[in-house]
Amino acid sequence: MEQPLVAIRKAVEQGHLLWKKHALERMLERGISRAMVKQMIVGGQVIETYPDDYPVPSLLICVLKPEPLHVLLAWDKKLGECHIITAYRPDLEHFEADFVHRRSK
Repeated sequence: MEQPLVAIRKAVEQGHLLWKKHALERMLERGISRAMVKQMIVGGQVIETYPDDYPVPSLLICVLKPEPLHVLLAWDKKLGECHIITAYRPDLEHFEADFVHRRSK
């Protein structure tokens, strides 16, 4: 998924971001700013990919510093647009202590 991440980062730099209403509401509740989300995309690592998501593939990006944060985004390669689905602080109920790997169910 490294190749699309380069294109996604370029789209972010060019302002080709679409913020879903749900994402903005949750970000406000969680104290996560748009600037923080942009920084996550630019400096984070892809930890999960969802190539079969409809209508476009999505991926989960993680940063660990200054605090663990995740952003879920959908990448519309055809239009060169990044759709922000949600952003959150991962918890130990769902993720291992590294905040990168999901806990087994």
